[in-house]
Formats: sequence, C-alpha cells, structure tokens
Amino acid sequence: MFGRDPWGGSLEMNHADSETMHDDHTRNLNDFDKAAVSRPLDETQQSWLLGPTEKKKKKYVDLGCVIVSRKIFVWTVGLILAAGFLAGFVTLIVKTVPRHHKHPPPPDNYTIALQKALMFFNAQRSGKLPKHNNVSWRGNSCLNDGKADKSGAVIKDLVGGYYDAGDTIKFHFPKAFAMTMLSWSVIEYSAKYEAAGELDHVKEIIKWGTDYFLKTFNSSADSITQIVSQVGIGDTSGGTSDPNDHSCWMRPEDIDYPRPVTECSSCSDLAAEMAAALASASIVFKDNKPYSKKLVRGAATLWQFARDQRGIYSSGGADAAIFYNSSMYWDEFVWGGTWMYYATGNQSYLYLSSHPKLAKHAGAFWGGPDYGVLSWDNKLTGAQVLLTRLRLFLSPGYPYEETLHTYHNQTSIVMCSYLPYFKSFNRTKGGLIQLNHGRPQPLQYVVNAAFLATLYSDYLDAADTPGWYCGPTFYSSNELRKFAKTQIDYILGKNPKKMSYIVGFGNHYPKQVHHRGASIPKNNIKYSCTGGTKWRDAKSSNPNTIVGAMVAGPDRHDGFHDVRTNYNYTEPTLAGNAGLVAALVALSGDRTTKIDQKTIFSAVPPMYPNPPPPPAPWKP
Repeated sequence: MFGRDPWGGSLEMNHADSETMHDDHTRNLNDFDKAAVSRPLDETQQSWLLGPTEKKKKKYVDLGCVIVSRKIFVWTVGLILAAGFLAGFVTLIVKTVPRHHKHPPPPDNYTIALQKALMFFNAQRSGKLPKHNNVSWRGNSCLNDGKADKSGAVIKDLVGGYYDAGDTIKFHFPKAFAMTMLSWSVIEYSAKYEAAGELDHVKEIIKWGTDYFLKTFNSSADSITQIVSQVGIGDTSGGTSDPNDHSCWMRPEDIDYPRPVTECSSCSDLAAEMAAALASASIVFKDNKPYSKKLVRGAATLWQFARDQRGIYSSGGADAAIFYNSSMYWDEFVWGGTWMYYATGNQSYLYLSSHPKLAKHAGAFWGGPDYGVLSWDNKLTGAQVLLTRLRLFLSPGYPYEETLHTYHNQTSIVMCSYLPYFKSFNRTKGGLIQLNHGRPQPLQYVVNAAFLATLYSDYLDAADTPGWYCGPTFYSSNELRKFAKTQIDYILGKNPKKMSYIVGFGNHYPKQVHHRGASIPKNNIKYSCTGGTKWRDAKSSNPNTIVGAMVAGPDRHDGFHDVRTNYNYTEPTLAGNAGLVAALVALSGDRTTKIDQKTIFSAVPPMYPNPPPPPAPWKP
C-alpha cells in the first residue's frame, strides 16, 4: 500500500507493519481497561468519554402531601390559568363597555296620587308639629286644647290630633273612622305602601291619631264613665258675637278664642268606633309590642264602655248633630266587635259580631236605598266584608257559620250593586256612581266603594275564586277592579270637566279650596275672627296649596263650581281622604303584589269548629 508523503517521498505500509500496530493498540486498550477498573471515573470524566447523556423525565410530581401525575398536574394548572385569564378578560370588557341600566318603571297615577293624598293629613295636624311635617305654611296651633274651659277649670291635655275639614274642629266620630280605614288599608296592602315609599309615613299619620285618642279618656283604667267627643264648636246660629270655629275665618295658628270640650257619658257609637280605630291600629303596630298592647287595652276599655253606657253620641242637642249626626250604634257594634276580635283573638267578640240579632239590628237584612254605602255613619258594609274575609280564609264553622254565610251573601249583593249592569244606583253622564243619590259631597262615598270593590276582588283572587254570582250570572273579579278604576279615574280627571278633584294632582284642579289655613297667607299678620273673611270671600286662588286634599266633588250633573264659600263643592274632609288613600293604594302598582292574608289574623288562635248540637230526639 502506498500513500503520499506530505514531506516528500512515498509512504509505504506493508501488511507486517499493520499487524504490529494492531497488537500495540490492543495492548494499550487492555492497559486502559485495567486502569478504569482500578480507579472509578467521576461524572466529568465519564462525560468526556461517553459524551452528554439524556435525562429521563419523571412521570409524577411530588406535592408534599400527595403525588400526582405530571400530565394531570400540568393540565390542571393550565386550565386554572386559562380560566383566570378568561375571567379577567370578561371583567375588563364589562367595566369598559358602557352599561345601560334598566330603570324601574315610572310610578302609575294611583301611586302619584297616593303620595299626594297622604300629604293632606300633614296639613290637618293640630298641636305641636314635628319638624318633618313638610307643609311650609302650617305651624303649631291650639296648644291649649282641653287645658281650660271658659271658667278656667283645668280639664285635661287634648293637644294634638287632626282638624276635621276646612274648619278647626276636632270631630272624634269621623276622625276615628278615618284612622280605622287607614289602618285597614295598611294591614291589607303594606307591601304596596312600602313599594310607594309611604309605609313609614302612613304609620306615622295613624299614630298621630291614636296617640291623641288615648288622651280623650282614661286609657289606663279598666272602666270609664265618659269620653271626649269633640274639641271646638261650630254652631253659628248665635252670630259672631260668640266666636267659634265656624263663625271665625282664621288660621289655626292664630286662634285666640275659647275652644270648648264636649264629653259624653252615653255614646256607644263613638266609643265602639274609637275602639275599632285603636284595635285596628294595634295590628298595624304589632311589631311594637308595648304600644300595640297599650292600644288593645284602650280599645277594650272603650268597648266595655260602649256596651255598658248605651246611647248615641250626637243626641240631646249636641253640636255634632248639625255636622255628623249618627243614625244608630248597632253597625258600630258589628264593626268594632270584628276589629276587637282580630286584635285580640277573643272569640267572645266574634260571637257578638256574628250574632243574628245584632246583625238584624244593624240592618244586615234590610236593604233599602242606602244599603251598601260605607261611610263615617254606616259601617255595616265594611264589617260584612271583614267578616266575609274570615269565612274565605279561616272558615270558623259552627256556631258562626250561619251569620257569616249571610254576611258573605250580602257582600256579594253589595258588589253586584256597584256594577253598571244593575240599577241600584244612578250614574252621572260622566260615569260617577251616585251612592248618595245626587246629594252634595258625593266623592267620600265613591272612594269607599272603590276600596271595598278592589279589596273584595283581591280577596277572591287570593282564595283562587275567579268571580262571584249576581243572581244566575257569574261575573269575573276583574269587573270589580274595572268599576273601581273608572270611579277613581273620574276623580283624577277623566270626567266632563277634565278636572282633577285632588289638589295638586294634574294641571287642572280646584284652586279655591274651602280651607281656612290654605286660604290665608302666612305673612306674619294675625287676622282677627272677622278680619280673615276678606280672604274667604276673595275671588283669587288660595295662596297656599293644600296638596292631596280631595274636595267634596261635583253635582249630579257633573258640574263643579270652584268657589271657596261653597263647601258642598270645595271642602275636603278627613274621612273622605282616608277612603281615597285606601282606594289608591289598593289600585296602585301591579297585580303581582297581593294582599297580606296573614297579618290580620296574627292574634287569632287556630280555630277548631265546634260540632253542631245533636238533632232533637225523634218523636213518633
């Protein structure tokens, strides 16, 4: 074999030489192997010999307390990071993209009118007013009521309460009815009051009235012999030589003439109505146990007085007979007894209210032209609806069932009489029902009927009953709500005059309201008894707007005269506004807000009907 010699000459390798070289190489390797055996190589030396080695990945991850698969661990961590990234991305989008808030629907007309109607009670407050009364033209007034009569003899503290209407008399009979109506509406519709933002307000209004009533008799005694029926007088037959609350036209804040206190010792109607007011209010304030208990105690004292000292409060030439003459006290017994039962759960009250003889005396079977008209004088219709409620939801059975069944039937008849398909009551061309048969001041009766109709409709709905029968014809409960809406809509302005009969609601409402405080400016001038008459007789609008006042209303021809001196058109009343508030809250909101079925029964124990008596033994 020849090879090229880079230094010149040839490079020659023969076979013998190759064999020699092979032996030398083998010897050297053997010598190396021996050395390797005699001294182990370190890691660096091995790397020189063998080159880089490939490490094998572990299949598991040691987390200390647990060992998991590396693959699962990697996927889990990856998913968590991906979810966090996605959540952050979504949050970033939500925060950066402009948001469109879903605003609550605007309040309906009934809710708006309700808020205004409650303000009327603030304007009617007597005594030392709270700082939040929110009627700028009113102030403290009649701070000496009851403290002295004309002879200077001290009687009692009768400061507070409410003035009845456009005058400054405190008539306790219609005032008690007003408080009972407000309490009833709160018991049934507290959720609607709360939705309108008026629950605390209406409860404060009621408490202002009940606090005052507790002053009008010895509410801490078990028995009494008299109660106060009225503060101030209104008989003007003697002229202005003896100034009083009707002969003078003055702001309440400026009154300086004596305000006599009238007491009665035989006045079942007034005492039973006041008992109803306190008893119903005790349910409104049931969460305030000390106050509720105080109201129940006072109601029981009044009730016992009403039963023991029989008589009509307005008899015997009383001043009240001119303005709020009572026709009987039997209806107050049914009405007051029912509220006493709901407030206490004592079945003796229910036994009395459902007694057939008492029902007969109250006129439950009479009928007649004014049957079914709820008012400050006639409570029978309201009592029948209240007791029908008991039958619908508790069904107490014997021995109450017979009379309760009769009340239920009579309630159905009354509801039928409200419908336009029947001719129990006429209607004006504009659609206003004439519950007082064309006599003046119709609206106070209309609002009470609207409340009862809506309430009974809600009772039927809550009892899963779609309607009721008028004779052979079945009517949906929606017919009652429709009736109530047409009547309240008329009052709110859907009438031939296109006028709202609630002051401050809408653009066109009465401007010359028959009201002393609203008609005289608050200008730091004290007008005398007769000095204020120039404001009464003025043709201009009232300087003060008495927001929420429902005036007496139109005549039977839908006519209305906005004249301050004509109280039959333009005077508001406490009882009238109470019925208005009740009707408005019943119609307000949507129908998803139901009546409160249970609160009125909160003091009523479980009822286990007694079995009827066995039949008389058979005789041949």
